[in-house]
Amino acid sequence: MKKPLVDPIPETDPSIQEMVLFYNETLGFCPNSIKTMQRRPRIAAAFVEMNKAVMENKGRVTSALKRLIAYVSSHATGCQYCQAHGIRAAERYGAAKEQIENIWEYKTHPAFNDAERAALDLSVAASAVPNAVDEAISENMRTHWEAGEIVEIMGVIALFGYLNRWNDSMATTIESGAIESGEELLMAKSNWTGGKHKR
Repeated sequence: MKKPLVDPIPETDPSIQEMVLFYNETLGFCPNSIKTMQRRPRIAAAFVEMNKAVMENKGRVTSALKRLIAYVSSHATGCQYCQAHGIRAAERYGAAKEQIENIWEYKTHPAFNDAERAALDLSVAASAVPNAVDEAISENMRTHWEAGEIVEIMGVIALFGYLNRWNDSMATTIESGAIESGEELLMAKSNWTGGKHKR
């Protein structure tokens, strides 16, 4: 696509200032996806609240793991915009460099434990169309995670399912900070290019 389906509102718009502050803290910039959602403020506000609820820490599902799950889910759906955001957030929220560099060897790489492997397996399967979550994946999740933790993990996958569809369909223009993260952390290992999001 030559241009986004809908352009984001300007960052200087007074209606978005609270979101700009929030995302400058979490990502280092306010995503164009949020600035597009703001054309219907209730959608943007509801999304931000859902984002806060899903990414809130309740225990063993760390901020870093949640962002790695987001990246893996986005990769499974093919959304290059969200892949760059996911990996950038994983780095900013303390994911080990060894995990970021070896994310696609998670099934065998010693940087990942069995609980993390189960969560990443779920992320890939739950992001597939048609859905590929089966009894083996479910049982492995129940072995390593409590019910509330599984809800947290599924919350991340579902949240990014929304974002993947939004940003790939909108062809949301990717921000310079996300481009930097994609080029630095993804390009060599996953052939990340930014695709239709990079202008």
